[in-house]
Amino acid sequence: MKKYLILFLSTCMTATATAQTTPVDSSKYPRLNTFTAQQDHALMMKQLGITALRPGPSGNPADANHANEDEYIANPCPLLPDALTTKKGKKVTTADQWWKERRPEIAADFETEMYGKIPAKTPKVTWTAKITDYEFVGRTPVIAKQMVGHVDNSDYPLIDVNINMVLVLPMNVKGPVPVLIMFGFPALPSPAQPSPADMEKLNSTFKELMIKQNPELKAVFDRYPAYSPVTRLAGPNFFAPPPTDPSPTEQLIAAGWGYCVLEPNSIQADNGAGLTRGIIGLVNKGQPRKPDDWGALRAWGWGASRALDYFETDSLINTKKVGIEGVSRYGKAALVTMAFDQRFAVALIGSSGKGGSTLHRRTFGEAVESLAGSGEYHWMAGNYLKYATAASSFGSKTGCDLPVDSHELIALCAPRPTFISYGIPEKGDAKWLDQIGSYKATIAAGTVFKLLGAKDLGVSNDYNTEKMPPVLTGLLDGQLAWRQHDGGHTDAPNFSSFIPWANRELKYVRVAK
Repeated sequence: MKKYLILFLSTCMTATATAQTTPVDSSKYPRLNTFTAQQDHALMMKQLGITALRPGPSGNPADANHANEDEYIANPCPLLPDALTTKKGKKVTTADQWWKERRPEIAADFETEMYGKIPAKTPKVTWTAKITDYEFVGRTPVIAKQMVGHVDNSDYPLIDVNINMVLVLPMNVKGPVPVLIMFGFPALPSPAQPSPADMEKLNSTFKELMIKQNPELKAVFDRYPAYSPVTRLAGPNFFAPPPTDPSPTEQLIAAGWGYCVLEPNSIQADNGAGLTRGIIGLVNKGQPRKPDDWGALRAWGWGASRALDYFETDSLINTKKVGIEGVSRYGKAALVTMAFDQRFAVALIGSSGKGGSTLHRRTFGEAVESLAGSGEYHWMAGNYLKYATAASSFGSKTGCDLPVDSHELIALCAPRPTFISYGIPEKGDAKWLDQIGSYKATIAAGTVFKLLGAKDLGVSNDYNTEKMPPVLTGLLDGQLAWRQHDGGHTDAPNFSSFIPWANRELKYVRVAK
């Protein structure tokens, strides 16, 4: 029976899509290019004059080219660029100097050499509520919206971009409420189910359609008169004991927060072959990138900023208290988002590794060469490939030649509350992510937080001597925070620490209706 349901729904969806599609005369627009990731990667190398890149290390310790995990040789250039010294060698001693002189220098270097520049003009996004539903998260009533953000493609209709997100807000607290945007895969938490009477109508109609499609099914339904092909999902059980380990979304809703799950792939594909599609391809009108064009991390951050634009139209949301969260590659994107869009008030950065909070200069686990290879280069600007170059028109470069590093990316978030989260290798948060390198970067970023009147981790800023605290020892007294939980490649175990810390920093108190 299931296949008939799928066939029926598929037919309806196809008919709807066909009815809404208007043919486009492609001859009026620049040719939409299609490349494999390897072809696009080769084109970028050619633009940069690179003839050979150093291969990235293997994550398998048994391989001959396995990644370094020896701390004694992990720091080929231990002296980091000074976040508080300008390019002309001038010491930054006031907040005014930071905002007017040094911060713009650092941001420009990140845009040019690492993450790419967002074009000065990007298309407008029009948000539509595809579904609005009243549901429950745990025992809390919520309003849940499945939203679609259509990106204006009138300048290049050969590419269609529709941003997918789900927004969930609690209904039992006085608003407006803070919201945490989470990079991930959106789904309504517990869709409302039809009443028994409505279910009977659905089943009666659906049986008629199935019999019309295949008359032999009438005999089947006659043999099983009580059978219903469409059934209700299990609803919330308010008599069950509360879970001992509630999910991050349950914790947020219970604390009076809303949350939004934003789908990165609906903004920009997570591969090099997609760089002539998505928002990057749309703005470039189907052409390959230039070396300082934005990569996927900035594109995902751009999408989060457009979600925040929508929030500014919703009176139920406190747009001065919107946060950004992500894990792994999405942790990289969350940190980049926080650094470049100062409207975001707080961040939770989970297990982000290279390209996120871990120092690029370090040769421990994941390397610059890893991010410059054809599997991950699309996250970054094309210029980033220069720092994995073995042979080129300009010679060779390494991560030590980068004008900026991740401590300065964290510093761009200052003085806003920024929580760096990791797990442990024994549970799956691999050494590849270089937890120590992230801790060093967080330590070094503290000088900027303190200059701006915020509190850092509360230890010295000597990143070469400070030791990472024991697991489950959170450094949470300031606007810059660190905690390594005892779980795997996730930040879920740190939500019980993050939420009260964020409430304190944002001065938010849940008030029941």
